[in-house]
Amino acid sequence: MIYHITTGTAWQQAKREGRYSAESLKTDGFIHCSAKHQVEPVANSFYKDIDDLVLLCIDENKLTNELRWEDPAHPTIDSGTVSNVDQFPHVYGDINLDAVAEVVALVRLENGDYALATDTP
Repeated sequence: MIYHITTGTAWQQAKREGRYSAESLKTDGFIHCSAKHQVEPVANSFYKDIDDLVLLCIDENKLTNELRWEDPAHPTIDSGTVSNVDQFPHVYGDINLDAVAEVVALVRLENGDYALATDTP
């Protein structure tokens, strides 16, 4: 399982369009994803000021576009739990909706940080 952080609004649009894309596909050439242990540090480094975050839980075996594990595109992550030498999953194309096994909300803690829900697959 790999994970992609997005907004509920973007996910609803993807369901209407029948595919999920992200701005990074245009700017970086791929959609940024994370391993489970990378989700919280990424959310709190890059998305802390954004509300309505959801997590796409993606079955990488069902992806129709190429998946590569690569060095981080943005190596500064604000946490000791993710090393700057960790590799991240990058999807080179849209994410087909049937690869999304589940969509879960990221939990906002009292201190403003995001956390994974306890039932995140």
